[in-house]
Amino acid sequence: MAPHRYTPTGSSAVRSESAAGAAPPGPYYGEPHKFDASFSGPIRKRSCTDVLCCLIFFLVILSYVALGIVAWLHGDPRKVLHPTDSYGHFCGQKGTPNEGKPILFYFNLLKCTNPAVLINLQCPTTQMCVSQCPDRFTTYTEMQLQHRLGGRHWDYYRRFCKPSFNDPEKPVSQVLRDEDCPSMIVPSRPFLQRCLPDFITLNGTVTVANRTRFKDALEIPRSVSELQHAAKGITGLVDTKELGVKIVEDYAKSWKWILTGLLMSLAVSLVFILLLRFTAGLLLWATILGVILLLAYGIWYCSNEWSQLRYRQGSDVAIMEVGLQTDLQVYLQLRQTWIIFLATLGAMELSIVLVLIFLRRRVRVAITLLREASKAIGHIMSTLFFPVVTFLLLCVCISYWAVTAVYLASSGEAVYKVMSPDGSCPYVNSTCNPETFNRTNVSHSPLCLGSQCLFAFYGGETAYHRYLFLLQLSNLLVFFWLVNFSLALEQCTLAGTFASYYWARRKPRDIPSCPLFSSFSRTIRYHTGSLAFGALILAVVQLLRVILEYLEQKLKGVDNSLSKFIVCCLRCCFWCLEKFIRYMNRNAYIMVAIYGKNFCTSAREAFFLLMRNVVRVAVLDRLTDFLLFLGKVLIAGSVGVVAFLFFNKKIPVLQEEAPSLNFCWVPVLTVMTGAYLIAHSFFNVYAICVDTLFLCFCDDLERNDGSSERPYLMSPELHGILGKSRQAR
Repeated sequence: MAPHRYTPTGSSAVRSESAAGAAPPGPYYGEPHKFDASFSGPIRKRSCTDVLCCLIFFLVILSYVALGIVAWLHGDPRKVLHPTDSYGHFCGQKGTPNEGKPILFYFNLLKCTNPAVLINLQCPTTQMCVSQCPDRFTTYTEMQLQHRLGGRHWDYYRRFCKPSFNDPEKPVSQVLRDEDCPSMIVPSRPFLQRCLPDFITLNGTVTVANRTRFKDALEIPRSVSELQHAAKGITGLVDTKELGVKIVEDYAKSWKWILTGLLMSLAVSLVFILLLRFTAGLLLWATILGVILLLAYGIWYCSNEWSQLRYRQGSDVAIMEVGLQTDLQVYLQLRQTWIIFLATLGAMELSIVLVLIFLRRRVRVAITLLREASKAIGHIMSTLFFPVVTFLLLCVCISYWAVTAVYLASSGEAVYKVMSPDGSCPYVNSTCNPETFNRTNVSHSPLCLGSQCLFAFYGGETAYHRYLFLLQLSNLLVFFWLVNFSLALEQCTLAGTFASYYWARRKPRDIPSCPLFSSFSRTIRYHTGSLAFGALILAVVQLLRVILEYLEQKLKGVDNSLSKFIVCCLRCCFWCLEKFIRYMNRNAYIMVAIYGKNFCTSAREAFFLLMRNVVRVAVLDRLTDFLLFLGKVLIAGSVGVVAFLFFNKKIPVLQEEAPSLNFCWVPVLTVMTGAYLIAHSFFNVYAICVDTLFLCFCDDLERNDGSSERPYLMSPELHGILGKSRQAR
């Protein structure tokens, strides 16, 4: 049989050889590689690429280290982690009058109309550090009456007054004017190290200590709804805290079993990878069947739950009517919830079945490609453990970025602002000095009676403080750059490793010794600049997406449809751009690993090579990703089902071992998420291997023709399947 001739996609001309062995002009999508019968894998003699970008990258790293040192010298994380009183002192700080007083107390919570004001310590009222929150309802007037009768109520009330104040006989009006003491105290409990009203819902009514109404020091009637409005959203925050406490309790009770589930998912992933090495086709078809059965079980379970709720009272309530609830069991009692689950699983099941029906031939080709990838990984098993290196690099990047961001956010000196109970004061929010404030004209102005110089926030007037926002953006940009570089290093290293397998003429004899280490050494020594170049492009796009997200948050309260539409379109465009750049970078790194050219040249050659095989790319690349995704879903879903049955005490043998939990979904979701991430780390190696083998296969078709002078280096099975797939296009 005559050797197979390859006609590139989009070209009507069949490739032919000249006597000199040179290739004729290529098709529309770039020139194919010139014939080189001596080509046998990744180029060993290569030079450094994108040197300028490499130098810039190292200078940026040094600057990033310098930024971290400057932030460390100026910042103080306690400013972010601990509350600060009206004098700029930390609550609970050792060696200060606030030692032993870790909680912040607000004199007049009614002046705080937004919970964000509480968290940012910018509420226009005096703030004091206390050892514990008040536990009773009382006013300053009531305290004075009881004090005159000889009671010890002043000793209790004094805990929440200024430390220097000790005059319980001072008139109420003057006390409130000077803010020596709070006008009233209400039962509170610490939340985020701040005393907030102890809201309790009784029969649908929000109360504080079983009361809905009370009076302040001036005998003005007040209601709990005013407190709730002043601390808007606090009830939800308290519920969130209670939910968090319950979740922590569940983790404390089930962490050993969660760890067991993660170890089980690790073992299952390793077994899956090893089985792929020997029974790739059978295992992948079994995976497809397993996912179909898993989804079918989910559909049956959802329909069963939906039918059981048919006659239960209150199950027909819509989810929108229920609103946001921290207890997920509320949603599981609604039929609409199970209808949504049923529709989602049914759509997934139908999509998989349709793919198998209409793309069954392509599925066979993708399975063959994965079988070839399993052979490559089987010969170079060390590649399965390289993601550990990437994980460690990512941990370093994330930790350094987080610490630097916290220190930058806490860089600054205490800034004091004039705060007045009367809104007519013209000096409100102007900067002041608390030590000299009582001697200024502001405190004696008739329009600013009762005004105070209180701590507002941490900041400064120096150039460093003025550009803190830009420094935070720079911190974020370099963080994205380093993360993308770490991922690029993994992709390029693994690509060079698997390329050495593909281009070996006699497998496995001609595979170089220690191919992973050799590829890693080549990548670090010669192509750091190329990896940094591609990572920078992606980092800039990601930063722009973050800025657009920020703008969208700012426009939420603005009634401007045109601006919102433009921002929405830009977000969509940049999302698509990021996906495209990420895909092209991945293929460019493969070409860099094989041929040792710079990033732009490699990206251009990868793009044209993919365009000359666009039909194969459109189908095979997505199908292999789809099959690998099914493998991840099967592993995570199987481990998740076992965890669900165990924590719901539905496994008879282990019923006594299962802990009693507040929410069984906490360990189940943790195990499923961890299992998916573990499976993803293993299957990501497969994905890079498949992409590398596919590009090598396309290049192999252009370099060689199957003759004895230029034989194909692909396996006979891969050539047969992919050759037939080309003819069936």
